[in-house]
Amino acid sequence: MIPLIALVAGAAVARLAGLAGVAALDGWQPALRVGLALMFVLTGAAHFGPRRRADLVAMVPPRLPHPGLLATLTGVLELLGAVALLVPATARWAAAGLVVLMLAMFPANVSAARRGLTLAGRPVTPIGARSALQVLFVATAAAISFGP
Repeated sequence: MIPLIALVAGAAVARLAGLAGVAALDGWQPALRVGLALMFVLTGAAHFGPRRRADLVAMVPPRLPHPGLLATLTGVLELLGAVALLVPATARWAAAGLVVLMLAMFPANVSAARRGLTLAGRPVTPIGARSALQVLFVATAAAISFGP
């Protein structure tokens, strides 16, 4: 739920800043970029924090090799994508790349839910709710990538 809150709150605050006169944030497109970037900073940083790293490594489906390396790689890609979202020249490509990354990582979320794993001591998001969130996150990134 924290990623959703980061996306919505970040976009709302950025949009309000745009309305208040911050030219770089004037419009929904820049506001969505800020919200999505904030979301990916939070999720990407979690790949390296001692409290969640082991849980994220455990989420990698068992049939995939080198789960620690995969968790590190996805965390790095999320952080790089977050930064690239904030640069107008790279934002569309970053958003498209993040769509691909989210789709590639979704099976790990399904696998984690089916295996009854936890994240920071709490059960991972159930498949139905996770699927709905995934659609929202992918749609937001697609709107940035293909929007005006």
